[in-house]
Amino acid sequence: MNKCRLSNNTRDYAKRYECILDKMIDQMTCVKMTNSISAGFITQMIPHHRAAIEMSKNLLCYTTNIPLQDIALNIISSQEKSIQNMTRALPECKACINNPREIRCYTNENNRIISEMFREMKSACTDNSIDCNFMREMIPHHRGAVRMSENALRFCLCPELVPLLNEIIVSQKEGIKEMECLLKKLDC
Repeated sequence: MNKCRLSNNTRDYAKRYECILDKMIDQMTCVKMTNSISAGFITQMIPHHRAAIEMSKNLLCYTTNIPLQDIALNIISSQEKSIQNMTRALPECKACINNPREIRCYTNENNRIISEMFREMKSACTDNSIDCNFMREMIPHHRGAVRMSENALRFCLCPELVPLLNEIIVSQKEGIKEMECLLKKLDC
């Protein structure tokens, strides 16, 4: 966080964000990897998506920026749909087994990706522009989802999961571009 004096609204927003982030970190790191990369991915991505939903709802309590409201509402609807699709796919995905070497390679890279995402989200600049704070927090969150999905796609996966990962990659990259443009526009 920066050392500027924060408004009451910003402090309230930041406090809620930190709670959401801490809960996501706890839920993602407590996942025990089984012999299925597909099932492991889903059980980590669901709390990741839930955090994006909660972060967006938190922003909507404070922002008056219409394009950012649209971005947040889109995050909520797309992440809720993705959670439903992954939950539906999970039973079949549990049956897709990977060998120990694949599990090790996947897990090592995935742990590196999520550690970097957690670090970037925890160190995101906080000032009195809640709109800018949200985007500086959400961009590494989206980037983490893209990298986690790309990592998983390197391995044999449940056929039901592959299109869901491709959808995550496309939608999250699109969201990153939108937020980067808006950050520049708002001169954050």
